[in-house]
Amino acid sequence: MRDRHDFHALGTGCVVLVTDPTRLGAAVDEVTAEIADVDRACSRFRPDSELEAVNNNAGTAVDVSPLLIDAVRVALRAAELTDGDVDPTVGEAMRVLGYDRDFGTLPKHGEPIATLVRIPGWQKIEVDERRCTVRVPRGVRLDLGATAKALAADRAATRAAAVAGCGVLVSLGGDLAMAGPPPDRGWAVRVTDDHAAPTDADGQTVLLQGGGLATSSTTVRRWQRGGEELHHVVDPRTGLPADEVWRTVSVVAATCVDANIASTAAIIRGADAPAWLDAQGLPARLVLPEGSVVRAGGWPE
Repeated sequence: MRDRHDFHALGTGCVVLVTDPTRLGAAVDEVTAEIADVDRACSRFRPDSELEAVNNNAGTAVDVSPLLIDAVRVALRAAELTDGDVDPTVGEAMRVLGYDRDFGTLPKHGEPIATLVRIPGWQKIEVDERRCTVRVPRGVRLDLGATAKALAADRAATRAAAVAGCGVLVSLGGDLAMAGPPPDRGWAVRVTDDHAAPTDADGQTVLLQGGGLATSSTTVRRWQRGGEELHHVVDPRTGLPADEVWRTVSVVAATCVDANIASTAAIIRGADAPAWLDAQGLPARLVLPEGSVVRAGGWPE
């Protein structure tokens, strides 16, 4: 009997693991339902999503679901914790750079970038939790990609473990969350540049008891515009892909959201990242472009 289910959602490969194989079906049902809810609320690539309703009605307070309120609040918290390094108002910059659709359908080559976009800043987003509305100023587009997938992993793992009554691990494109009692030795996770790599790929296997792990990388989601190599981690200070000091950063934290915030910020912070991660007490594995590994925050050798 299988204890693992692989599928595709949110433009990436996804995995559900359970400690009790008889409960795999129940866990998968809850995970897929949660992912569908998050996709309808937060997708930048669905014209019918709540996020696109907010973006397409800039300047107006738009009625949204509590789920999108939660997702926007998480994005704002990420910006605050990282002094704006992880900023959800990079949506227009991402469009100008050419990342304007699901990555699987994105043309890998295109025309040169005509103009750069100044990032408006997360402080301009207005959230009214009592009225359940979100408003962005005219000219601002939100992109929740840096945090919404991690939030989906956390929510899905918690929901699935509650219904299945066993330990559950959910991985959404390298954003990984665990809930419920783990296996006796813990969850064995292979940490690599690409979540879809085989188990013998260059990297490190770690055992995790709970919480979340996130990996941010500049190696997988890449494309060209005018012959210039681009990747999807945008530095809000420039509106361009972050300098590639690290090709991959993996972080373990109490939640997948917190791990994702830290791994994304580390890519953007570059050479300052190890000291910052040490100060936060977050175990992290940082890989330089030529493959050397730097460990921070107590990450095991």
